[in-house]
Amino acid sequence: IILLNVFRSHSMTVVMKTQARWSVMERADVFYAGIALIVLGTVLVVSSFLALGFTGTFLGDYFGILMDEKVTGFPFNITDNPMYWGSTANYLGLAFIGASPVGLVLTSMVATAYKVAINYEGPFTIQIYQQRNQHCKVE
Repeated sequence: IILLNVFRSHSMTVVMKTQARWSVMERADVFYAGIALIVLGTVLVVSSFLALGFTGTFLGDYFGILMDEKVTGFPFNITDNPMYWGSTANYLGLAFIGASPVGLVLTSMVATAYKVAINYEGPFTIQIYQQRNQHCKVE
């Protein structure tokens, strides 16, 4: 999973750099907005990782490795899916900094894929924790 993420990020960066820039986006305010998005995205991603740990971050739920309880502190008190939205903010920030229309399109595709994943992962996570809680009550 980690290597696929690195590969995706690298591929998106390469594509953004090799495609034409959009003059409408070549402004200081867009550039600085891109930097702000990358800072925000990085804070969300790193703080998510710190809150969940390695196992909780990389599909621990799917392999039956559950946290003691749902993480509700920062950044999960800001958004339910800070890793996804932080990553999206990073890609959008790169698109802004690079004045890349292709980057905007790719970012929207990544955000759409994340939204689809969230629609499945959210209910799945709720279900497995409910099952565990029911199992614990029986014992």
